[in-house]
Amino acid sequence: MSTFQQAYYLINTIIAKYVMRNVWVLLGAIFLIISLVIFGNQVVLMLKESLKYGIATADLFPLIAFNMIRDIPLILSLSLFLAIILAISKLYKDSEAIIMNSFGVGDKHFMLFIQPVVLSAFTFILLLTTLVVPWTKEQKSLITHRNANISGFAFIKQKEFQKFKGDDIIFYANKVEEGDGKIQQTMKDVFIYTLINDKPIITLAKEAQKYTNLNTQSVYLHLKEGTRYHGFPDDLNKRILNFDLYDLQIVDGEKQNNTPKFTRVESQSTMDLLFSSKPKDAAEFQWRISQALSVFILSFLGVLLGKASPRGGKNLGLLFGIAIFILYNNALMVAKSTLERGEVAAWIGLWWVHFLMFVIIILLYGYRHEKFRTVSRFFLKRVK
Repeated sequence: MSTFQQAYYLINTIIAKYVMRNVWVLLGAIFLIISLVIFGNQVVLMLKESLKYGIATADLFPLIAFNMIRDIPLILSLSLFLAIILAISKLYKDSEAIIMNSFGVGDKHFMLFIQPVVLSAFTFILLLTTLVVPWTKEQKSLITHRNANISGFAFIKQKEFQKFKGDDIIFYANKVEEGDGKIQQTMKDVFIYTLINDKPIITLAKEAQKYTNLNTQSVYLHLKEGTRYHGFPDDLNKRILNFDLYDLQIVDGEKQNNTPKFTRVESQSTMDLLFSSKPKDAAEFQWRISQALSVFILSFLGVLLGKASPRGGKNLGLLFGIAIFILYNNALMVAKSTLERGEVAAWIGLWWVHFLMFVIIILLYGYRHEKFRTVSRFFLKRVK
């Protein structure tokens, strides 16, 4: 290797490390800011839902974590795209890129320099979308199902009529006393209206307490000193039952445990989706791959959008980048919905959106480097 080649290699190595360091720093800062905004909003919404639907505290934090993991691929993809735009834009605004261009370092080199960062993000997102996110969606589905019937009874409000179990139970308590961590609630002066086999049953009790049978996972209301009225007062077959203690089942644990675990395509394994011929499975598989593939495509576009004149618009490339990112992801979602409905072939699927983005990148690269002008001049000379 000649001295010139050694110097050229050394310069490229130094520049590559410098560009990568800038991208890493900006990526960390942007990812942190976006995550705080989105995750903070999710925590607030989940806390409101827990108060409204009575989601248990033990299930609340896993649900928040699962939602965060689900959104990481999109947040990381956007953060890296914006970090590349800002890093390249900074080089041009500080005139550093002008000096680099004099050494023969241009857009193609910048695209190559940032690939270690892009490859790291691509691998991480691919692992999330193909392995981790489907598992979190399965776990979230199980938690949601477990709380579907009992969540309302986890947070009884006093002096309010509340409907549970698909309006089959109407519950009223004059006073509610909370236990430790709201695991147990003691209710005073209770009114319960239930509909069994189209026949109304009214239960009045001085006290009620909720508990769960650990063996069957069935949930009961333990009623004390009350009366059960089978039928309305004017019914000929009405029955009245006075009791000291009575257990009313509000959730059947056996039915709950027998519910299928996989109820959504999103929770299926990636390998099952790969070998499936169903349109919905194909759409979900391509969607998972597309989230990682878009990182590579956007990295090339980010370099071109970051290239700007020191006198140009300060945030023009960034604004264009955000708009293109939104359009890109919306196009992928539209293509996914179209494939799910079976309106396009699986080999077209979501791939046409990525192909269109490549065409846009090629056109933008040709415009930036005046490739089209060179071709047009060549043809004009031949015509003359």
